[in-house]
Amino acid sequence: QVQLVESGGGSVQAGGSLRLSCLASGRTFSNYAMGWFRQAPGKEREFVGGIRSTGDMVDYADSAKGRFTISRDNAKNTVYLQMNSLKPEDTAAYYCAARLGLWVGKSVDDYGFWGQGTQVTVSS
Repeated sequence: QVQLVESGGGSVQAGGSLRLSCLASGRTFSNYAMGWFRQAPGKEREFVGGIRSTGDMVDYADSAKGRFTISRDNAKNTVYLQMNSLKPEDTAAYYCAARLGLWVGKSVDDYGFWGQGTQVTVSS
């Protein structure tokens, strides 16, 4: 089992920044690709981006490209989501997820372990 705990959510005005963290425990963190997803009220959970287990490659959804940055510190068992130039449409609960293996998946079904989520609210 992998336990994931997100932190860093909050309320921010449009154009602002937030950095989310996801601390993992329970298994060897460096064996897992990590993904970030978000879910707005009434909408399906969607892929934001992900990072390979080795940390050498990152993939982003089009909505995140150029504004969001994902990184990981395998020594600290932590993955980060730096969000800049936030927009009201970024308002959602953000979740990190773990997938055993090297490669990032873009589907919710690709991930076996999930955090509880952290809320991000962006006001205009």
